[in-house]
Amino acid sequence: MTRKLTSEALGTAFLLATVVGSGIMAERLSGGNVALALLANTIATGAGLVALILTFGPISGAHFNPVVTVADAWEGGTPWRDVPGYVAAQLLGAAGGVLVAHAMFGVPAFTASQHVRAGAAQLLSEFVATFGLLSVIWGVSRRNGQFTPFAVGAYITAAYWFTASTSFANPAVTLARSLTNTFSGIRPADTPGFIAAQLAGALAATALFKLLVPKASVKAEMPGVEVPVAEKKAL
Repeated sequence: MTRKLTSEALGTAFLLATVVGSGIMAERLSGGNVALALLANTIATGAGLVALILTFGPISGAHFNPVVTVADAWEGGTPWRDVPGYVAAQLLGAAGGVLVAHAMFGVPAFTASQHVRAGAAQLLSEFVATFGLLSVIWGVSRRNGQFTPFAVGAYITAAYWFTASTSFANPAVTLARSLTNTFSGIRPADTPGFIAAQLAGALAATALFKLLVPKASVKAEMPGVEVPVAEKKAL
């Protein structure tokens, strides 16, 4: 369990360092071109996700996301007794990633974001983004688990651009990004709505995929985790 929690904390920290750090770098180098800055932020995040899932997936499943952990527990993949530890590790790791990104770019440790992300369109975007993320995880991992890291990275890369919110799809990421008043930030007052929409999207997708791609056993395959041969044949 210590290895799993360390994996989740470190992986989530690297994810936030990637998101926030690349956002700062992109904003500084783009000369005020927001589209160019977002593109740079997108590419770094998508590529980083693939690398991180491949690295930490065999250790902890590479959730890096409380709603993924909750959904996996609902499906029987993660024991419910382990969920609080996973979520705590993700939250701490996310905050640590922001701190490191700020330190690398000479930004004050933590600063409440002033980036407004409010309104029905933003909340719908987060529901859609998280619904899509969990759909990709369940749909790919239950059939072709070895491709899950690439599918997740590709989806998040696309969702940065087709959602109005730029696809946070992760409560730990949402809370951590409220601590950075930089390109990737979100105003703290807007985080509760984002988190509620993310949870709803994750649960909706998980319920749907119980029907679309029923699992062959209680143990669901999550990012980077290989299903035993016997179970894979049953799938």
